[in-house]
Amino acid sequence: MQADADTFPRRTVLSIAGSDPTGGAGLQLDLQVFALHRVHGMAVPTALTVQTTRGVEQVLPAFPNVVEGQLRGLLRDLEPAAIKIGMLATDDIVLCVGRVLENHPAPRVVDPVLAASDGTLLLERRAHPTLVSCVIAGAALVTPNLSEAEALTGEADPERAAAVLLKAGAQAVLIKGGHADAEPDDLLVTAETSTWLRGKRSGVGAVHGTGCALSAAIAARLARGEALAEAARAAKAFVEAAIEQSFVAGAGQRLLGLPDPACISGSGSRTT
Repeated sequence: MQADADTFPRRTVLSIAGSDPTGGAGLQLDLQVFALHRVHGMAVPTALTVQTTRGVEQVLPAFPNVVEGQLRGLLRDLEPAAIKIGMLATDDIVLCVGRVLENHPAPRVVDPVLAASDGTLLLERRAHPTLVSCVIAGAALVTPNLSEAEALTGEADPERAAAVLLKAGAQAVLIKGGHADAEPDDLLVTAETSTWLRGKRSGVGAVHGTGCALSAAIAARLARGEALAEAARAAKAFVEAAIEQSFVAGAGQRLLGLPDPACISGSGSRTT
């Protein structure tokens, strides 16, 4: 263990997201993923939720000034090697997060959580343009699924949606295809390349927290110094393995069975 610690110095990664009391998504899942990737996880909650594996019953946003105070105090003391941003709940919280992080040097991975799988809004609709202009602009990576990409850009085609987000200031875009009718292929786009990360659909049924786990794993890997494409491929393989190992814990969606990332090989890709 000491040799591994010497090879990979312990980095810190900050999650800014909502709380999920099931532990299957949000801050709680992010911290589990960070720990498995051997980075130290820090967390600033943006909202409490009342939810079970069956769905979200209530969303209780944090006071924006409390979110901002936590962030400013934390960043004065600790220097994250990467930042993962998930559920932000309200326009005011989006604005304060964008204001604090505007000139922060750490790469940020933005998972634009707009709604729960049961349709409950996790970000008020009026905040969509603010999210793009204040948080996605300047991000190292933004990771919307197909419906989130369309909601933020007005484009149903993933390549056109990615182009809009790049033009808005994101450095890279990963359009997740897990909700598509075909195989769950993801599209990774930068200003220079467009790469399809091929996936294979699992037959286990609905699994909670896959998007959170993917973006958290990418952030952890960026913090450890991996290149973006390598981090995205490895994170996708990690989530696919977690889906295969998912388990039933309640009466609703399955929870991810998080594997040791060291035991996972990368998934295939094709660059155009």
